[in-house]
Amino acid sequence: METFFVIKILFLTTLSFLLAFSITPVVTHFLYKYKMGKRIRESRAAPIFAKLHGHKEGTPTMGGVLIWVTTLILALAFFYLAKYFDSFWQDFNFLTRSQTLLPLGALITSAIVGLADDYLDARGLGPDGRGFRMGQRLVLYTLIALVGAVWFYFKLDWDVIRVPFLGNFEIGLWYIPIFIFVIVATAFSVNEADGLDGLAGGILLTSFAAYGAIAFIQGRMELATFCGVIVGALLAFLWFNINPARFFMGDTGAMALGVTLGIIAMLTNYALLLPVICFLLVLESGSVLVQLISKKMWKKKIFRSTPIHHHFEAIGWSEPKIVMRFWVISGVTAVAGLILVLLDRGI
Repeated sequence: METFFVIKILFLTTLSFLLAFSITPVVTHFLYKYKMGKRIRESRAAPIFAKLHGHKEGTPTMGGVLIWVTTLILALAFFYLAKYFDSFWQDFNFLTRSQTLLPLGALITSAIVGLADDYLDARGLGPDGRGFRMGQRLVLYTLIALVGAVWFYFKLDWDVIRVPFLGNFEIGLWYIPIFIFVIVATAFSVNEADGLDGLAGGILLTSFAAYGAIAFIQGRMELATFCGVIVGALLAFLWFNINPARFFMGDTGAMALGVTLGIIAMLTNYALLLPVICFLLVLESGSVLVQLISKKMWKKKIFRSTPIHHHFEAIGWSEPKIVMRFWVISGVTAVAGLILVLLDRGI
């Protein structure tokens, strides 16, 4: 039976790649036709960033549409094929209430919020002409995380956190704020990483692959398949997003995939391994926090620019070099996380 699930996961991952790749011309045509271009921050607000990335002004954003639309199409297609046709199609359905309905719902909801933010930014709309303000975004994604937390706590009657090598601990109502923190922190960390061509996509690919493997080890085959579908779509996205990028991921991709990754980490009950598997996300957001604290308390910058990938740009590293090295690190930390899971389970 496991052989079939391996075939199912690999088949749908490949199908996802092919579908995403084939619809890219349509997405690209739309983004260029309606001028959904990225607006680079003014030089006074971020002089180093503006100098390094000024040439990217006008490159379309919203490329993350490619990923979540592909995932949604395949989820609904196989769900309805299984519903109205024979058992052959039922075997390939991966949309289930217990495993994938919540992460898919969160993916689409947060993607729509991100899409609205990207649209406002591209059109120079919103309170300051740059889409939603940080506070507004924080409230919106916190509300999405809150819905997920309530679903887990009241619908699934789940309040357990697993501490690797120590076991499971029931934490009661504390589960809700911890859940919200994990989801929001992961989402905004992915957004911080979405600053170089291919960077966020590569980190997300290894992260979803790692959690897909964890789901497979746990026997959560539909969740593993869901992760595989996202990985396939991410591969197609990266084909067009590597330097020089044809389009950027945007909030509709980065925030949505961050929310979804956090929920999957909670579903597998290995959220405490997120800092290992997604070490670079911690490094990216951590560099921003350290810079803000240092400037506030000591009026001094530690990094030339943040997130940290911009610091490496500022000291002379080329964009492809930074991205490729970060990909290598991301792959290594994802494998390290998987090793810890296997050791924790005594396999």
